[in-house]
Amino acid sequence: MQPNLINMVPSIEGEELIYLQMITKELGEEQLVNFIALYNGKRRKSDQVLLGCVLGFICVGGIQRFMVGQNGMGLLYLFTGGLCLIGTIVDTINHKQLTFEYNQRMARESMAMIYSYR
Repeated sequence: MQPNLINMVPSIEGEELIYLQMITKELGEEQLVNFIALYNGKRRKSDQVLLGCVLGFICVGGIQRFMVGQNGMGLLYLFTGGLCLIGTIVDTINHKQLTFEYNQRMARESMAMIYSYR
């Protein structure tokens, strides 16, 4: 187990911590530091995605989808008013899952970059 992941990744949550421990268990100390540097630059905090959902109610729907790299869904939400606000409500409820899925993709991309530098 790598207890330093808790200190190295700000506002990490339980499910994300377990996932990161699983994919980084075979990395050396230098590779882990490089991975965390790459990953921290790409990841989103669930509070940021929740803020995007709230902004979808106030001004422009779909901000949260653009934040998590789902540009097609973001455009759909933008042009349909967050799918008549129903999609925005669902995203507000599921903002942690949206964030976790995005962060998983960013972790896999960061791992691919670390392995390509070997």
